[in-house]
Amino acid sequence: MKKLSYFITLICLISLSSGINAQSTNNDGESSVKETNKVKVYYFHNTRRCATCNAVEEVTLETLKESYPDQFASGEITFESLNLEEDEGENIARKLNLSGQTLLLVINGKKKDLTNEAFMYAKSSPDKLKKKINKVVGSLYN
Repeated sequence: MKKLSYFITLICLISLSSGINAQSTNNDGESSVKETNKVKVYYFHNTRRCATCNAVEEVTLETLKESYPDQFASGEITFESLNLEEDEGENIARKLNLSGQTLLLVINGKKKDLTNEAFMYAKSSPDKLKKKINKVVGSLYN
């Protein structure tokens, strides 16, 4: 069963790698966009979703609500789950120069793509994904 889980995760990662297209990205997966003074977390997905895809959304949302409850409640940190097969998701993805399933954090005008970590850890090691999200978001508050 464990081998099957790893195989499914690997297939998801391979399919994501071929569909992601981020422009002007540096070695850390960061690039400039026009959003400032807020943490915006976007999860772009397709209509048909596997267990790992659902886990990425669940772990990310849970982490933000648990680790930053005041900032999340006030709207300083936001989370949007957007379907790439619907107009709104497609339009926002296009504005952010994305073309595939992506977990993207926009902080102080910089994009941080956590897609690879999200799909690698959401199902098998959610604590590792939570730690990575907290490290990226926490850098704003430290």
